[in-house]
Amino acid sequence: MVPGERVTIYDVAEAARVSTATASKALNDSGRMAVETRARIKRVAQELGFRPNSLAQSLTRKRSFTVGLLTNDSYGRFTLPVMAGISEGLIDHGVSVFLCAVGDKPELAQVHVEAMLDKRVDGIIATGKRVDRPLPVDLSRMPVPVVYALTAGPEEGLTILPDDRQGAGEAVRHLLAQGRRRIAHITGPRDFEVVHERALACAQVLAETAGASDAGALYGSWSEHWGHEAVAELWSQAQRPDGIFCGNDQIARGVVDALRERGVSVPGDVSVVGFDNWEIVAKETRPPLTTVDMNLKELGRQAGLALVRLVTGEPVDKGIWRLPCSLIVRSS
Repeated sequence: MVPGERVTIYDVAEAARVSTATASKALNDSGRMAVETRARIKRVAQELGFRPNSLAQSLTRKRSFTVGLLTNDSYGRFTLPVMAGISEGLIDHGVSVFLCAVGDKPELAQVHVEAMLDKRVDGIIATGKRVDRPLPVDLSRMPVPVVYALTAGPEEGLTILPDDRQGAGEAVRHLLAQGRRRIAHITGPRDFEVVHERALACAQVLAETAGASDAGALYGSWSEHWGHEAVAELWSQAQRPDGIFCGNDQIARGVVDALRERGVSVPGDVSVVGFDNWEIVAKETRPPLTTVDMNLKELGRQAGLALVRLVTGEPVDKGIWRLPCSLIVRSS
């Protein structure tokens, strides 16, 4: 534990050499355990200067210390950072996360939901790989609160999403700040809502900037291969861009490689910005890729905290929460 940092229930559990759940029960005078064990945990907590969180106290008196996380993101590309944020948001509450991958199968999703309810989860967080499509299961009539994060939720629910327009606007303004004036946008399939949001923001910023020229948007797949193909198309034209904003980092990496193969310097001749900040791609691109981070860990943290408030009966604004993205400047 770092001096000056707030003491958490995890610190108490580690110092007392018990599980987090046992520490929570001891401090909230719940559960069954030896009198000596309960007294020892309380003594350790007092020595460490632990101050119980009021939400955590309410939660431990009423619930099972578990929330369910449902996802159809089989590869974990988006779910893993969201889950890390949820865990961070619940660290002071002694609550664990029960993850279930449902794919796109309604029957499997229903089985997992029933299993979560059998385990008496305090609430459910639904997350996925697309913000414009719901999971293949109806969560509108659950006996526990539900928060939707990075997936489509009902109008009456609470849905937390990245602000794609804001993030795309940051990317294009960065290209303009580098002196680029003819900007192209290479992005993913037209049937994705985020594709339209990012393309709209790109066109809007360029339309509002004196001296800037919109080289147009090219739609394809979320792949490096499409990045190569798109550069071939752009370089077959008489007027070529000096800045390229890409819909994701895989496309951007393909763009950078394709430009290098043509002897085009990045960022000397053309500046490139991606989207996602998928570090295994962005950091390993040569040059390392400037990109937009959707702040999925913070999104997950906010989802976890919102769910706790719903569980404990605190007022929470419903509707869509859009959290800001961040521009990560590297060398492209």
